[in-house]
Amino acid sequence: MLQKIGNQVYEWVVNQNPWTNVYGLARSLIAFSTALTLLVNDVTTFFRPVAGVDTYPNCTNNHLSIFCLVPADYFYLNVAKWIAIIILLITASGWRPRITGILHWWIAFSLQTSAVTLDGGEQVAQVLTFLMIPITLTDPRKWHWESIKKYDHSIKALHARVVALVCFGCIRFQVSIIYFHAAVAKYFREEWIDGTALYYYLSDPMLGLPNFIKKFADPILTSPLVAFFTWGTTVLELFLFLGLFAKDKWKKPLLISGFILHGLIAIMLGLISFAIIMFAALILYLRPLDKEYKFGKGKFKFSSNNEATMIEKQGA
Repeated sequence: MLQKIGNQVYEWVVNQNPWTNVYGLARSLIAFSTALTLLVNDVTTFFRPVAGVDTYPNCTNNHLSIFCLVPADYFYLNVAKWIAIIILLITASGWRPRITGILHWWIAFSLQTSAVTLDGGEQVAQVLTFLMIPITLTDPRKWHWESIKKYDHSIKALHARVVALVCFGCIRFQVSIIYFHAAVAKYFREEWIDGTALYYYLSDPMLGLPNFIKKFADPILTSPLVAFFTWGTTVLELFLFLGLFAKDKWKKPLLISGFILHGLIAIMLGLISFAIIMFAALILYLRPLDKEYKFGKGKFKFSSNNEATMIEKQGA
């Protein structure tokens, strides 16, 4: 029986290639989103006194942050910001995952723990980049866009695959919990139960809809339809959580639905960087690893089989 289990595990590992452009695209999106956040905001936005924290950057028990390695002066913080942007752009290019994986997490960690952030995307980025560190350290490619053309049959390579695949499992579980918590937490808020939450959130003068969108949305927000969209958001988040257990044929519709959800949030609330990070999270969560993107003629689509895996099987 143990031999049978061992053979099944071996087949599972051999028949899946964790190092494809699927996770490569996700890495690039996360890095690009963080770089964009740093690029379009002044350092005075990130580093300033807030309630309960008078000093900035916040370096309490946090000496690893890139922003805590320089003097607490806006000139030096700006230098650190541009160093971070350069690292993130190199990461987004796909170059040397083994080198940029840890650096990517370092920047995400630094921004989340030392700076003043609002939309929650930085926390997701920090967690995902941390969980991807073992995947990047075992990635044998020079660029994360490449396909592996030849399978390494060594025990070391087999162990590397196991580590990467287990980490992907952890990432998918983590993303599912994000959607589970987002859905369940709403049931403890009266405005979500009675279906009026979207009216209050989207009408908020500071965080709500821009005026040019609000005038078109007001007829819906002030009608019974607002309850349909409020409850529909919660239902969709529950379905996205259930994507953890879904068969592959249901994952593509869920992926598209998740893209639409976060795309609408980005348009309506201006949470662009958060949406990009959640796009990446959805790709890691719902895109099968053996379904590489085909970046040809301006298109990328689901492929029936991972070409690299087929080559590996033929060589096995």
